[in-house]
Amino acid sequence: MKRSRPRYDREVRHKVGYCAAPDAVKLAYAVHGGGPPIVRVATWMTHLEFDWESPVWRHWLDALGDGHTLIRYDERGCGLSDRDVDDISFDAWVADLEAVVDAAGVDRFALLGVSAGAAVAVAYAARHPERLTHLVLYGGYARGRTLRGAGQRRLQEALVAAISAGWTNPDPTFRHLFSMLFLPAGTPEQMGWYDDLQRHSTSAATAVRLYDARGRLNVVDLAARVRTRTLVVHAAGDRVVPVDEGRLLATLLPEAQLVLLESANHILLSDEPAWANFVAELRAFLGTEPAVAQPGTGIEELSPRELDVLALVAAGLTNEVIADRLSLSVRTVERHLTNTYVKLRVSGKAGRAAAAARFSEAQRP
Repeated sequence: MKRSRPRYDREVRHKVGYCAAPDAVKLAYAVHGGGPPIVRVATWMTHLEFDWESPVWRHWLDALGDGHTLIRYDERGCGLSDRDVDDISFDAWVADLEAVVDAAGVDRFALLGVSAGAAVAVAYAARHPERLTHLVLYGGYARGRTLRGAGQRRLQEALVAAISAGWTNPDPTFRHLFSMLFLPAGTPEQMGWYDDLQRHSTSAATAVRLYDARGRLNVVDLAARVRTRTLVVHAAGDRVVPVDEGRLLATLLPEAQLVLLESANHILLSDEPAWANFVAELRAFLGTEPAVAQPGTGIEELSPRELDVLALVAAGLTNEVIADRLSLSVRTVERHLTNTYVKLRVSGKAGRAAAAARFSEAQRP
């Protein structure tokens, strides 16, 4: 299959393209921002379109694309990449990364591995040291759960059973187990987004295969061959990957520095201090500064439906009344508002009032 030229999505302002892995699996990748390139290795349950609208991932994309060109992709079996795939394995994941890098046309770049993506990043760094300027690993590990003792093996089996039991069920109970592990400090809206992201990203059968393959990852020996300067960052209270696994990963890499953050979230959220600390550590390590802010209120980024909802918020209506006016569910209204807050970069208890004020200001001549 020939690779396609990335196309601009006019609403989200990123480019989406497709390339082929060595076994002909179609991989979707996206590019946005400007500056020195960062390639983010695919991680658990991504969807290029849903991630852009997500209060769980959008701040990551904004920060990584501010002063950098960010290249990210959906792993095989997920998101906009081919869903029906034969090979789900560590070797296939590394080959997928190589294919995306070649399709994106970058020569030298910083490589970011998050969670299981850290192991893939380590393997790439060992094989292609000449391509990397920096290596950044967040929430990563060198060995999967099945290699960490009997207790972790039992947990692996329990989580696989939970995926099998309720992944595609409209009731998010079983998926919510993962949301509580990944985002223990998340709001109900953030957890709701993550629940739905998982269901939209892949099937139950593929999710089981992906999780099983992650449990068997092992780059302990490969890590010793990495010569790229590396930043290892880990949340001290991470419930998905214990902090000891982050410490082990840092000790295995010859040129690594370890930074621990005060958080229990596996995916750092925009309004926690650990997120700002992570961005500061990342920029200091890469030696880059944010791009000059562009003029605008952020209102121009909102979709027509988000504008409809925000207009009624500015008029002083409750979510229940807005839902009735627009023939939506209250939960859908809440999600539109959460998405709006992300785009306007407002949060906390004052987020609703700040967003309404921003809308009213934009309506003035």
